[in-house]
Amino acid sequence: MSAHVQSHGLVDVGGVDHVAVARTSRVWGWWFVAEHRIRAMRSYVASAVLIGLGSPFLFLIGLGVGLGLLVDANRGSEGVEGVPYLVFLAPALSMAGAMQTASQENTYGVFGGFKWFPMFFAMNGTPIGPAHIVIGFQVAVLVRVLVSLVAFSLVMVLFGIGDPLGALLLIPIGLLMATTVGFAVMSWVATQTEDRGQLSFIERFVVVPLTLFSGTYFPLETLPLFLQWIGWISPLWHAAELGRGVLYGAPLPPAMLLLHVGFLAAVALVTCLLSIRTFRKRLDK
Repeated sequence: MSAHVQSHGLVDVGGVDHVAVARTSRVWGWWFVAEHRIRAMRSYVASAVLIGLGSPFLFLIGLGVGLGLLVDANRGSEGVEGVPYLVFLAPALSMAGAMQTASQENTYGVFGGFKWFPMFFAMNGTPIGPAHIVIGFQVAVLVRVLVSLVAFSLVMVLFGIGDPLGALLLIPIGLLMATTVGFAVMSWVATQTEDRGQLSFIERFVVVPLTLFSGTYFPLETLPLFLQWIGWISPLWHAAELGRGVLYGAPLPPAMLLLHVGFLAAVALVTCLLSIRTFRKRLDK
């Protein structure tokens, strides 16, 4: 047995090479975390799929068709940005749904991983480190976000809303925005050690205002100038502008394209690093 250990690493009586397992975990630890989280989602997979598939129909029919009829009737052939209101609204609703899902998963899910069911501490006791946990958790969140984005895109294709290829391109845009929102929420939630009701703050005072003031239901420039800054710093506005560009060809100069993508990528990178730093501090105590 000692010769076997010396040649192959630390091997237990079951024949498991722990050195090899540790080496694999250091490379693929993020995927192990994502797989664990995805498996945990099975407990509410039915409701997640039902909401993910049903929301596009409800939102697009209720707001796009109902409210859209009134808007189009008042604006005539002009529409909004030269297209029917439903076409203008659809990409923003898709992005708003992705933002809400990413925010919800990273609020109570992250807090619970430290406090209520401290799985992050258990993971950190293995070769899996804080960076693996942070990235793997986000990958799992994106899997759930993907369901909503695919549903929205398929509804747009079925109802002939915008360009079919553009509707499919909304999926990678939504995933990028969800990554930005997810890491941003995670970087704050990871600093919270007690639940005093502040977790609901994200939904009430961040997600809802961003949805209202990010050019979701009307062009951002129609807002007073003192409110437009909310849209400028909102991942939702940047993603919605990209979505409108690909869905129906809304004007999108190269400089603005770089600005929108660069903003989302930069915020995602910075908040990812902040999340890793906070996780490391909490897990290594």
